Amino acid sequence: MPGSLLMKLINRTRICVPVCVSHVSELAAAVGRAARIGDFVELRLDCLTGDELTRLQRDLPTLLKSLSHPLILTLRPVEQGGRREIDNLTRVIFWTQFFSQEQPTDVWADIELDLALFFQEREKDGSAILDWQRVICSHHDFTGTGSEAVKIYEQMSATPARVLKIAVQANDANDCLPLFRLLDRARDEGRELIAIAMGHAGLATRILGPARGSYLTYGSLDKEHQTAPGQISAARLRSLYRVEQLDRQAMITGLVGSPISHSVSPQMHNAAFKASDSNAVYIPFEVQHLDAFIRRMVHPRTRELDWNLRGVGVTAPHKSAIMEHLDFVEPSAAEIGAVNTVVINEGELRGYNTDVTAFVKTLSEQMGVLRGLRCAIIGAGGAARAVLWGLQQQGAQPTIFARAADNAKALAEKFASSFAPLAEASFNVFDIVINSTPLGTRGPLESETPAVAAQLRGARLAYDLVYNPTETRFIREAREAGCETMGGLSMLVAQAAEQFQLWTGAEAPVGLMRKAAQASLDMSHAEADDE
Repeated sequence: MPGSLLMKLINRTRICVPVCVSHVSELAAAVGRAARIGDFVELRLDCLTGDELTRLQRDLPTLLKSLSHPLILTLRPVEQGGRREIDNLTRVIFWTQFFSQEQPTDVWADIELDLALFFQEREKDGSAILDWQRVICSHHDFTGTGSEAVKIYEQMSATPARVLKIAVQANDANDCLPLFRLLDRARDEGRELIAIAMGHAGLATRILGPARGSYLTYGSLDKEHQTAPGQISAARLRSLYRVEQLDRQAMITGLVGSPISHSVSPQMHNAAFKASDSNAVYIPFEVQHLDAFIRRMVHPRTRELDWNLRGVGVTAPHKSAIMEHLDFVEPSAAEIGAVNTVVINEGELRGYNTDVTAFVKTLSEQMGVLRGLRCAIIGAGGAARAVLWGLQQQGAQPTIFARAADNAKALAEKFASSFAPLAEASFNVFDIVINSTPLGTRGPLESETPAVAAQLRGARLAYDLVYNPTETRFIREAREAGCETMGGLSMLVAQAAEQFQLWTGAEAPVGLMRKAAQASLDMSHAEADDE
């Protein structure tokens, strides 16, 4: 890369936007879009169909002259994530011809490791084929989880390539760890490296990679133009996760659970960090193996990653399992048997339950004093436990209703409460009916409800803890029955605000967080309607 361009890009986050189109005639417009939101543009030549690659070789000089951004050309075989079959001879001929012609100095070639080793061997007689200062030597593994990453890195390091790129599949957030360690090693060895864990579980490497030394990160044009698993848009990298404002000392928070792709917590917390211009970020961590994640990435006494992790939110299925890993659990969370917030403080992991605080706060704002109110809780899971405990602390009179009578009975006995079967239950004698089940949640359960209008008629308030969609079937049934209604968004925002204060010590911008959550829900609803 020329010195002037290198100095222009040094010490800044670089986002590369891939372009994948079928015909050469589409390239100019797509490249123009990508250049408006990216620092680099990648042309995925393997996306071209039929004889379009031959046509591109003829038209490429004209296209390159019109570019204002550094460009990466990629001709990837299928086994490395390519979109069509490309034999090795075609790849060799293309790159040989490309480097035999004079090209703008800010045009890069992404060449896979096998081909880089081939060219390196061919050049042993002293003849130059590639301009290695413009080569990104890459390797993609869509089946493994980084176990061979060190070996691959060492093979790449033996080539003269200016930049190395390793991308491996991640099935768990723990799979990000080898990539972060390689970035540290590359920095110590003076090598430029791009390290990416693909898939939803690898999102942390895309967000934190640049701050930890990754030469660049990849962001798509939009949701429809992703070129790798787990790739999010360049706009989200910039606006939601603010990758350009983060450095190695950034305060890290996030959400631990599985699945978590539906969560709007990143929107709420990152909006709050942005409002205070904080060097901080909130990241979703797809975690199936909780023990390993806490040991290797979270607890200050054992973690293998040097990062400023301040705390995490915890969601299903880990709210109870997390407790055995904590050095301190607040009494209310211990009694409930669930933790949804972990704070890292003075080398310890401290657990809290902000769900119960948020539930009581939002319900009290709607109903006033809760003492003596008759409350029906539908469900017997983790959310029901928090709701039941919170209501009892306020002096309310809760009753558990559940389809599985054994579960309801066990929960009621644990908290010295009453229970009843849900089948054909009538709630006309209750002041408040609370849905703590996932019935009504966007997706396969969206058309379901734990109670219909005939059952709800006579109750004063129906409170659905489901927040996506904002209006569930349960809410519609309750409105038809003449009940006041509350959705789960208020509780969601309130518990997030409590988390923000625990992690930062500052008061949360509740209105801003609610606005961010609502905007995210509205967008997801619009996308679902389009589908």
